[in-house]
Amino acid sequence: MLGPPAVAGVSLFHTLGEAVRDRLMSVDTIHDLFEHGLEDIYHAEHELLDALSELESNTEREEIAEAFAEHREETEEQINRLEEVFEMFGEPPEKEECEGIKGLIEEYEGFASMDPSQEVMDFHSMAAAEKTEHYEIAAYGNLIPLADQLGMDDAADLLEENLREEQAALDELTELTESYEMDAIPAE
Repeated sequence: MLGPPAVAGVSLFHTLGEAVRDRLMSVDTIHDLFEHGLEDIYHAEHELLDALSELESNTEREEIAEAFAEHREETEEQINRLEEVFEMFGEPPEKEECEGIKGLIEEYEGFASMDPSQEVMDFHSMAAAEKTEHYEIAAYGNLIPLADQLGMDDAADLLEENLREEQAALDELTELTESYEMDAIPAE
């Protein structure tokens, strides 16, 4: 019989901690999966509020800073919608640590700590934000059919609104990235 995955002889579940292990082992139904995904994206959106403030303050280009500020406001609205979904679901809003967003934020902070030029930092900030948008789009895209399966049409509508905003934010970031003046960054 196979046990839990191991890395260098240490059980993966052992390294995650008791609460997380218990939580992972109890996800057996669509209801459980929806709750897990909802708590995950709820945590992610809260983490991104702070990250968007940091992105905004780390850029000198007005159009980039405005895009981050605008998306921060949208993120606050998305959190409110998620809280409505929790209410419809009959559960209080809870956060499950979102390792995906945590990793993307750590990656960004690690790059920023290398003290790149402002031009490089501006471009990297947009690229980092695009990565988070892809993550959020996937998260909402996965939650919507679960809400549908649970007969939660109103919740699915709220999640679809968040999804549309994430897609619009990605489109805006992509346009900014593609129109960035690459001549400002030395090739070598």
